Amino acid sequence: MSRSPIVGGNWKMNLSLGEAEALASEVRHRLGSYPGAQTLIFPPFPYLQAVAGRLGDSPIGLGAQDLWYEGKGAFTGAVSAAMLVSVGCKWVLIGHSERRHVFGESDEIIAKKLRAALHAGLKPVLCVGETLLERQAGQTFAVCGRQLRTALQGLQRSELEHLVVAYEPVWAIGTGLVASPEQAQEVHADIRDRVGDILGMDFAAKLRIQYGGSVKSSTAAGLMTKPDVDGLLVGGASLLAEEFAAIVRAK
Repeated sequence: MSRSPIVGGNWKMNLSLGEAEALASEVRHRLGSYPGAQTLIFPPFPYLQAVAGRLGDSPIGLGAQDLWYEGKGAFTGAVSAAMLVSVGCKWVLIGHSERRHVFGESDEIIAKKLRAALHAGLKPVLCVGETLLERQAGQTFAVCGRQLRTALQGLQRSELEHLVVAYEPVWAIGTGLVASPEQAQEVHADIRDRVGDILGMDFAAKLRIQYGGSVKSSTAAGLMTKPDVDGLLVGGASLLAEEFAAIVRAK
C-alpha cells in the first residue's frame, strides 16, 4: 500500500527567538510549496506562536515537542494540550526518547499524554525505541511492542486517524550512529505487525512509521527506499534549512 511520506524536524532545546523565526522563514521558502512529502517542524515551546506566524498559510505543519496530560492546575513548568492548540499547534511529539530516558517518563505517562493530545484534537507522533543495552540483549521487538501496547490499548481506531509512529533507537539519538536501512526496515515491519495485532491489519497497513536517529541527507534516501519506512524524524540536521530541505526531498 502506498503511504504518503512525512518528515518532521525536531529543534529540541536550541535557538534564540530570532534564530527560530529566521529558520522557520527559510524552511517555508525552501519547502512551503513542495508536494513530495508532508513536512512538520517542532520548535521549543516559547517560539511556537512566532513560528506559526512565519509559517503562515503554508502546508508545513506546526507541532510541539511535548505536553502534559492534565488540562490545567498546579503543574509548574508544564504545558497543556489546550495551550498548544491555542497558539496554532496541530501536531505533538509523544514519548520522545529524551522524555522517556532523560526525564524518566514511564509508558503509563506516555499513554496519558497520548489520550490528552487526542482529546484536544492534536495529531500525535508516538515515539518508541530501545536503548543500546536492550538491543544488545535482543529485546528490541519486545521493548517497542510494550511501548506500543501500553500507549494504544483501549483506544479506538476512529480516535487514531492521524496517528504517526516514530521508531527512534535510543542508541542512535544524537550519537552519530544510524540504524542501517535493513535494521530500520526490520523494526518498522515488526511495529506495523504489532499495531495490526492491536488495531487490525487494515489500520496498520495505512499507518505511517517514521525513522528517527541522527538522520542526515546522506542517509535519508537509503532509509526511505525501504517499504515500511514512511518518513523521518530529524533532530540536529533540522536546524540547518538547506540540510533539512535535502532530507525532505530525499527519495
